[in-house]
Amino acid sequence: MEEGIYGEGGISGEIEEHCIFRSKKELMTCLSITLMREKFQYKVFKSKPSFVIVRCVHNSCSWRVRANKLVESEYWIVMKYEKKHTCPTDFKPVRRRQATSWVVGECVKRRLINPGRVYRPRGVMDDMKQKFGVDISYSVAWRGRECAYKNLRLSTPEQSYKLLPGYLHMLMDTNLGSFQYLFIAFVASIHGFSYCRPVISIDATHLKGKYRGVLFTAVCHDANQQIFPLAFGVGDSENDASWTWFLGRVKSVFGVNSALIIVSDRHRSINNAVQGVFPQAFLGICMYHLLNNLKTKFRSKTKELEQHYI
Repeated sequence: MEEGIYGEGGISGEIEEHCIFRSKKELMTCLSITLMREKFQYKVFKSKPSFVIVRCVHNSCSWRVRANKLVESEYWIVMKYEKKHTCPTDFKPVRRRQATSWVVGECVKRRLINPGRVYRPRGVMDDMKQKFGVDISYSVAWRGRECAYKNLRLSTPEQSYKLLPGYLHMLMDTNLGSFQYLFIAFVASIHGFSYCRPVISIDATHLKGKYRGVLFTAVCHDANQQIFPLAFGVGDSENDASWTWFLGRVKSVFGVNSALIIVSDRHRSINNAVQGVFPQAFLGICMYHLLNNLKTKFRSKTKELEQHYI
């Protein structure tokens, strides 16, 4: 007997006699993908706890599948599979009933393996149209993408966020004095900063998960010229309020140094926040960001810029 066939992203949509599937839902999903690929539809002719029979929606067609549930198991096996369609050549169902959100999720799951990719519902709609010739609504595409995310994760974003209070409580028990308003700064970083040069580099990066937001970071260099992380924070976006909040926490935890230098890109909100929270600090511009900005503005002179850039 042959176990159910899987592609890189999950169920491949191929079916043969004696294939085994881990559940009835998995079997029906594979059938749906198979029929979408072949541009046909099926209907459930008979379904019992121990077996299921599906047929082509056209009554005169000989295509059919019978699968049985294995005794004392959740596994299902394909007992009979009539592959040939005998539908009239001009028979085309108007609606693709098999393109449910669950099936769509299985079809596009491989697209979500790369965590850095932003995969929007419109992209799901385009992929389903290109691969299967199926037009799906925006809502089905959105739900399908969410099903795919859920299948790739051991937990949902909501479940992960529910773990934060307990996680922060345990961190506070083992790192006394580390937290201020969900602002994370480990006690080792707080104590270690006094042995580093008073030069803090700050930046933010956009989070690409379900709830988006921005991750703020503050780092410096230790005596071995290695990056020394100081603090992290999460906000809604890069704006005056969020940067002022983050730098305010940095100030309350690490204190004020008259020789402090802050290095960042040329984001306007950072400049406003530094002036408000650390008015005595010198604000420097990151040379890497500056060079990239110059390249963007003067695209035709990129090589000259690199040659003369110190």
